Amino acid sequence: MDHQTSPISAYIICLDEVDALGRCLESLTFCRQIVIVDAGSTDGTLDLIQDFKARGFPIDLHHNDWPGFARQKQFALERTTEPWCLNVDCDERIDPDLAGELTALAATAPADVAAITVRQRDWLPGYGYAHPMVAAQRHPRMTRQGRGRYDPNRVIHEKIDVEGGMLPAKSGWLLHERAITLAEEVKKANRYSSLKVRQRRAAGKSPSLAKLVFSPFATFLKFYVAKRYFLCGIPGLIYARMMATYTFMSEAKDYRAANGEIEN
Repeated sequence: MDHQTSPISAYIICLDEVDALGRCLESLTFCRQIVIVDAGSTDGTLDLIQDFKARGFPIDLHHNDWPGFARQKQFALERTTEPWCLNVDCDERIDPDLAGELTALAATAPADVAAITVRQRDWLPGYGYAHPMVAAQRHPRMTRQGRGRYDPNRVIHEKIDVEGGMLPAKSGWLLHERAITLAEEVKKANRYSSLKVRQRRAAGKSPSLAKLVFSPFATFLKFYVAKRYFLCGIPGLIYARMMATYTFMSEAKDYRAANGEIEN
C-alpha cells in the first residue's frame, strides 16, 4: 500500500517517544494523513518525525502543551482532514491484516456506521504478544469525521464518545508493545491510579469498602481466568497481578483521598 490508498487520517499524541514512534509510523503507510501532536519532546522524537517526513510520510506535526490525555487527543482529532480518523498510540502498531480491513471498511461501511472497533493484542515481557486465545479487548479506534468526541473531564482511560453505530473490524490486530521493566510498570500504576482517583473525586464518587476488599481479587480473576492470561504462563500471571495491584492502589488512594489525604 502507499500513502494515497485510504481516506484515513491517523492521529497520534506524543511526548519523548523516540524509542516507540518509528514502529508505529511504519505501520501507517495506508493512511492519507498522519497528524502528530507533540507536547514538548526533548529526546529526539522531533528529529525522528522530520526523518519520516523526509521519506514522504504525510505527517502534519503540531505542538500543544500537555492538557491531559482526553484534551490532547481531541486537539489532534480536530486537526484531521480525511473522512475517517484513526487513533493510534505511540507504542501501538496496525498489523497488515488490520490495515487492509480498515481500508476496506473506510470505503464500504454503511452511512449509519460512525466507528470501527478493533481488537488489541498486548505484549508481555518474557512471553511476547499474548496467546491468540486470550480474550481480546475491543476499542472504537476509527471514527467517521465529525462523529466522535473525547470527554474532556476524563483525565485517565480516555475514550471517544461516538454518535452512531459501530462496526467491528473482523481481521487483524492493533498490536500494543511497551517493553518496560517491572519497576516502570509500578511507577505507571502509581501515576495512573492517582489520575483515576482525581477523576473519581471530580465526579463526586465515594469510595467503597467492598471495592477496597474485593476488587483487586476480582480484577486478578478477570484477567488471569476469564480473559485467559493463564495461557501465557508466568508472564501472564505477572500481568494479572499487576492489574490487580493497580486496582488496589486506585481503591486505597480513593479511600485516603476521601479522608483528606493527598496522593501523588
